[in-house]
Amino acid sequence: MHTAPPPAPTSAGPSPTRPVDEAALEESLATPSPALVADLAGLDGDLLVLGAGGKMGPSLCRLARRALDAAGRTDLAVIAVSRWSDPRAAAALADDGVRTVPFDLMEGDPAELPDAGNVVFMVGAKFGSANDPTTAWAVNAALPDRIARRYRDARIAAFSTGNVYPLVSVLDAGSTEGDPTGPVGEYAMSCLGRERVFAHHARRAGTPLSLIRLNYAVDLRYGVLADIASAVHSGAPVSLATGHVNVVWQGYANEVALRSLTRAAAEPFTVNVTGPETASVRRLAHRFAAEFGTTAHLEGEESGTGLLSDATLCHAEFGYPSVPLATLVAWQAGWLRDGLPLSGKPTKFDVRDGRF
Repeated sequence: MHTAPPPAPTSAGPSPTRPVDEAALEESLATPSPALVADLAGLDGDLLVLGAGGKMGPSLCRLARRALDAAGRTDLAVIAVSRWSDPRAAAALADDGVRTVPFDLMEGDPAELPDAGNVVFMVGAKFGSANDPTTAWAVNAALPDRIARRYRDARIAAFSTGNVYPLVSVLDAGSTEGDPTGPVGEYAMSCLGRERVFAHHARRAGTPLSLIRLNYAVDLRYGVLADIASAVHSGAPVSLATGHVNVVWQGYANEVALRSLTRAAAEPFTVNVTGPETASVRRLAHRFAAEFGTTAHLEGEESGTGLLSDATLCHAEFGYPSVPLATLVAWQAGWLRDGLPLSGKPTKFDVRDGRF
């Protein structure tokens, strides 16, 4: 792992302790920092989260609700929109003070959605896009047009992905926001389409917009670290085809997305969101093997390129992640040792041809 520069002031308070179960993990993910509380205190209008039923949505909604409450903004609602195929997830959010709205964004009329002064767009289609590219384009590029028109007078933070960049040399610090995009595959191209559509409406209507180019969030139940640790723990081989990765604590990624609403502008505020390290997959595998008292079985050799992002702007604007990589590795190992649940949804971080 590359040595990082001296840390910027962290955006969070005291470092959290290792989550010992799912309830503790959710608590950690939903604990707002003082900086987030301060930023959300000035929001004008309710907060609407579209695609709130995904992997990151519930924790973002809880985080927002708690931050607004801590800021004394109980007058603002957090509204979570999803199809809610799992009604238990919706019920749990409602218990935490989040208003849930069942709605099929692809089939329904956006005019029927609640009004809001702030929108977080988390909808996306990735896996299966290689075999069904039309759906990826419909979800990732066509839907944003309808949402941008519906919420032209709101502030919008739209999740994107580091996949909009090309593979770059592992000897560099990664792609910056000012570097040329170069998406590989239908998924990545459709995500760049999402950005372009939102940006078109922002410039045309003056809608304040932020674009969150996220590169591998980690939430113990899923993520690159879970993929590598699970393979090492079970004795399965770890592919080195993609030998270097970026990861970041999910709580930090959600916090940056929410705080980015206050930086949104008609000339879109675009920010890479990931950790400060370029992490070696080989070294991560060996570290997990040491945690488990076993041997890492490595397969292949590292390529000289990877999907890597330089998040210097993010860290300067929002501080460094409150949970550093070494801590995430220890937490992930403990999670598996304790037999705690995984999502069963691999990231496919080692895919290099854009076919997901």
